[in-house]
Amino acid sequence: MTRVVRLTVAALCATAGALVVAMVLGGAATPRIIPGLPDEGTLTRWMLPLSKLAMDVSGVLTVGLLAVAAVFLPSDKGLLGRPAQSYVKGASWSALAWAVAAAVALVFSLSETLGAPVGEILAGNELTSYASQVPQGIALTLVVLFAVAIALFARGAITAGAAAGLLVFALVTLLPPALTGHSSSAPNHGLATTSVGMHLLFLALWVGGLAAVCVYALRGQAQIDVAAARFSRMALWCFAGVGVSGVAAGASRLATIGDLFTSPYGLLLIAKVAAFAVLGYLGWRHRGRTLPRLSAGEPHAFLRLALGEVMLMGATMGVGVALSRTAPPPVNTPVDRAFELLGYLLPPPLSLGNLFTLWWFDLFFAVLAAALAGLYGAGVVRLARRGDKWPVGRTVSWGLGVVILVLSTQSGIARYAPVLFSVHMTEHMILSMLVPIFFVLGAPVTLALRALRPAVRRGDRGPREWITVILHSRVMRFVSHPAIATAIFVVSTFALYFTPLFAAAMEEHLGHIAMTTHFLLSGTLFFWVIIGVDPAPHKLPHAGRLLLLMVTMPFHAFFGIALMSMGTVLAGAYYDQLGRTWGASSLADQQTGGGIAWGFGEIPTLIVLLALGFQWWRDDERVARRADRRADAAAAKPGGGTGDAELDAYNDYLAKLNRRDRSR
Repeated sequence: MTRVVRLTVAALCATAGALVVAMVLGGAATPRIIPGLPDEGTLTRWMLPLSKLAMDVSGVLTVGLLAVAAVFLPSDKGLLGRPAQSYVKGASWSALAWAVAAAVALVFSLSETLGAPVGEILAGNELTSYASQVPQGIALTLVVLFAVAIALFARGAITAGAAAGLLVFALVTLLPPALTGHSSSAPNHGLATTSVGMHLLFLALWVGGLAAVCVYALRGQAQIDVAAARFSRMALWCFAGVGVSGVAAGASRLATIGDLFTSPYGLLLIAKVAAFAVLGYLGWRHRGRTLPRLSAGEPHAFLRLALGEVMLMGATMGVGVALSRTAPPPVNTPVDRAFELLGYLLPPPLSLGNLFTLWWFDLFFAVLAAALAGLYGAGVVRLARRGDKWPVGRTVSWGLGVVILVLSTQSGIARYAPVLFSVHMTEHMILSMLVPIFFVLGAPVTLALRALRPAVRRGDRGPREWITVILHSRVMRFVSHPAIATAIFVVSTFALYFTPLFAAAMEEHLGHIAMTTHFLLSGTLFFWVIIGVDPAPHKLPHAGRLLLLMVTMPFHAFFGIALMSMGTVLAGAYYDQLGRTWGASSLADQQTGGGIAWGFGEIPTLIVLLALGFQWWRDDERVARRADRRADAAAAKPGGGTGDAELDAYNDYLAKLNRRDRSR
């Protein structure tokens, strides 16, 4: 335990020291104070970044402890072992520290916002309004509430599923403060917001996981080789994610490459890049040299390198906090409300050529499409190397789905969707009614179950076992019920557009991502029930699937007719702020969007009918072949028979009647 305390103190010193040095070099520690203007004071100037650093460190540690318990350590038929349970308990305490640090940061953040000392803040009543009405205050309040919830629920978590759920909850809790900082005010705020969120999630898993594994090794507990090997596999993905998101985050804030070398913000960014490169080298050393020695029973070989890596990661986090306190180099942006809302100037009038040439890079969906294509391709390659066959049609279907996803989220459709309701509705229909069809026909779950290897230890959970658990979970059984899946697919559309949700989602880039992701997921869930190839908790007969399709599709026509009949513009205030002077009026464009919603359903319905008919025919063919095999097997047995139990029983009954008649 003494070694663990020493590691903790050393890592905290390295982190705080890097923060102090970076703030001094970046100028955040000595800002220019103009006489006559409010000044929050030296205490707030230092305590705000220190409290935010404490919040980040405790949050990352919570993520790491939960990751060790849920993923890195073997479980026994879903139950956590004693070491894993102790790490969940530790996550409870770190989550409580997380909540306290966020509460302290909330007070000092208000002090900086109002330019008043902390004493005046605590004596006044502004804190309640700040915590409930200002985005930065709301974000910190959410962290306090969520972290307290994690601390409470972690006390009673004894299953791997509960620990995994808390891990996801902790990752979500990290996001609110980061998404209301510099990223929300960057010129390309869409790219900045997405990249910062991804950067933080990957970094938390990487840093927190390594810190928790080091603690595990220092305590001399068993199965350190298993935990380190599993962390190493995850760290490779985290390294790639941190690199990609970091490049995107830097590109969204810097106007030119020269800003890297001529501004304090750019110099701190270079320091982070250098630390990132060193961490990548250390990770490569881990995979190539120390992990084999660890498996051979030499835990100190892992610790010598890992402890230095933890120190460097802590220092990098300190630099990151200082970077968030340093103003990015000024960028000349047009004074234009459309630019503020969209992140780019209002595009020229809509044309077919512009749709194919004015592409817009969306990092979230670009990464999603790359991951979907790469993982599916890796599964097919693994089966091929093993000598197993995978239907070409399924691969083609999945590829078409990915291509259509890219076209609808990266091309001119994505650029015009926030500007014209008709284009937005086109994107909605493609993502909810076309892409999901090709995805479910690609049978990704079946491919994963065949390509992934079972866990080495009996009763443990690897990726294959987690997929099986999720498929059989109560939540999945509920949402995949035909009635629930249909309700989500239909009712959510009306609930989104005929409530203030649509206007709120259009105002924020994160709202647009959430809305678009919902279209994709709800459509995938519905068509999985109708034509899904993968195993599902509920299986409808083919006639029932056809009936469900015929009942559901008219609702989209009703939705389109409702839009065409409206006399008011949905999210009218948002569209008015864009100042669009070309094309049809907002109301006429909305009516066009209603017409698209009304008529678009015919294409997906035709594809689904063809797929359903083919599946029905194949199923009948399999049943007929099975019956023929049973009949052949029965005929080969003494006494014969048809192989059909009901038919044989009926024939026996007729034979008995015939014998009875003859005996009379």
